[in-house]
Amino acid sequence: MRLLLVEDDTRLAEELSKSLRHKGYAITHMPSAKSALDSLASNEFAMMILDLGLPDMDGIELLKIAKKKYADLSVIILTARDTTTDKIDGLDAGADDYLAKPFDIEELLARLRAMERRLGTATSSLIDINEVSLDVASHELGVKGEKVELPRREFMLLKALMENHGRIQSKQHLEKTLYEWGEEVSSNAIEVHIHNLRKRLPEQFIKTIRGVGYSVPKQAR
Repeated sequence: MRLLLVEDDTRLAEELSKSLRHKGYAITHMPSAKSALDSLASNEFAMMILDLGLPDMDGIELLKIAKKKYADLSVIILTARDTTTDKIDGLDAGADDYLAKPFDIEELLARLRAMERRLGTATSSLIDINEVSLDVASHELGVKGEKVELPRREFMLLKALMENHGRIQSKQHLEKTLYEWGEEVSSNAIEVHIHNLRKRLPEQFIKTIRGVGYSVPKQAR
């Protein structure tokens, strides 16, 4: 899941980005409205976390512009403005959720998971297919009842496939899900991650559709 974080507080942005990456999100941080709009124009994001107190434009105005151009972009406002009027203005401008600072990172993560469910990329925090169980909230993988450790990107890849079980995910789409804007991606990165995952999963759990992409069948065999 690729997120755009628009926040002018560098320290907060760094801490937040670190926490979100640890939970499997690919984060692109932009400190201003202009840089955020430039990034939206050249990249595909599923969600945006938006601070309202930006240096070059009020966040509400940025929100209106972004939603007009990118109607499918889900937005959660993260701001120190905490009055009822502020919340109403933000939601009416197109935000999907609103969280006031200071905030608890676990609450933000729960709200992001709820947004993913509304997007249709997840139905719950626990994805269970045959003998493979993926807990998105606790970042844990279970295979045949045994806990299996996964590196962050392989967890992200398996999450993307299991959330979309029965549907083919192209290599290009998976790269966009796993890697951040401007990050160098080797030509065989996805293949390597798939190879590593298959060593930990039941046989034929991840299928290759040659020339198209990968999928986890609804009933993996």
